[in-house]
Amino acid sequence: MPALLSLALLALLGSAFATPNPNPQQLPLINADLLYGNAPPTKLRDDLLSLHRSLVEVESITYHETEVGHHLARYLRRRGYTTQLQYIPSKTDSPDENRFNVLAWPGDSARPNPRVIISSHIDVVPPYIPYYISDDEPTSDTVIGGRGSVDAKGSIAAQIIALQSLLDAGEVREEDVMLLFVVGEESPGDGMRHFSNSSERHALNFESVIFGEPTENKLACGHKGGLFCSIEASGISGHSGYPWLGKSANELLIKALYEMINTDLGSSDKFGNTTVNIGRIDGGVAANVIPDHAKVDLAIRVAIGPEDEGGEIVVDRIKKILYELDPESLKFAYTHGYGVVECDCAVPGNVPPFEARLSRLESLLISFRIRDDC
Repeated sequence: MPALLSLALLALLGSAFATPNPNPQQLPLINADLLYGNAPPTKLRDDLLSLHRSLVEVESITYHETEVGHHLARYLRRRGYTTQLQYIPSKTDSPDENRFNVLAWPGDSARPNPRVIISSHIDVVPPYIPYYISDDEPTSDTVIGGRGSVDAKGSIAAQIIALQSLLDAGEVREEDVMLLFVVGEESPGDGMRHFSNSSERHALNFESVIFGEPTENKLACGHKGGLFCSIEASGISGHSGYPWLGKSANELLIKALYEMINTDLGSSDKFGNTTVNIGRIDGGVAANVIPDHAKVDLAIRVAIGPEDEGGEIVVDRIKKILYELDPESLKFAYTHGYGVVECDCAVPGNVPPFEARLSRLESLLISFRIRDDC
């Protein structure tokens, strides 16, 4: 399927956008050798940069994706796409949680039946960073920045422009493709999970999915799993001048974290070591008061499988550490976890060949289910 392969390759151009701290060996903004269709490279480049800028300029930190979702849907409707806003069940009555996925397909068919779904996410991590570009006339050395300029609004812009170029060239049929842009990928994954469990998803009979995520212009063959958790420590409050009369929750938590960081929680030749990110610590009320409560939020990248069990293996190893330190005062909780995720990156007719790699980030894959039984 050369046309679909060309779409996949063009979609990967989204990772060429620079971060605020670009790698000195920055990839070009666009590779003219991969352009498909009759449009001149400068036209495709200008369309790509224009759409990309309009997306990045709209703040869309997770739980605040509504404005960018409407903007994206309007853009697609003006270009002849049928759009559907798939609303996510709200946990509160706040208008900020009136959130939705954007589904779109070329033409005016009421019921799409695509062979391929092209997907990415419209939410970003905090804080918001305004869009900027280093040159008025872009070159291969131009630096573009702003929150989401890479992850993943760069992918969204590249996917849409690539698809349109293939449609214009007659290399892809309208009925073969559907776009899916979801909310809540950065946290908690509710957008893709909602789509996977929805009636819209179960009415489709597609063959493949192309996910847009930063991969350094390489085909991702898999990524580490994830475990998202917290540890709470309970102590006894007291004056710092009389430490023997109290029990420091902060000290207990630090000891637990030290043991976790210096323990092999799981490793493999392919995915390396399981790593622990100490994302947020909260404990204590004053410097001269022994803290009676402390909490840490962790994001753990799991390097072992299988996918359904790797997270639980790491959970058991963490619980063992906490039990040996202080089973009464240390409490562990987690929202979800999973092991390594492996992908099929053998693309038929991959000419020119794209280098394969393992992604450093978890992706939409874990929340997406291609079959009902997987």
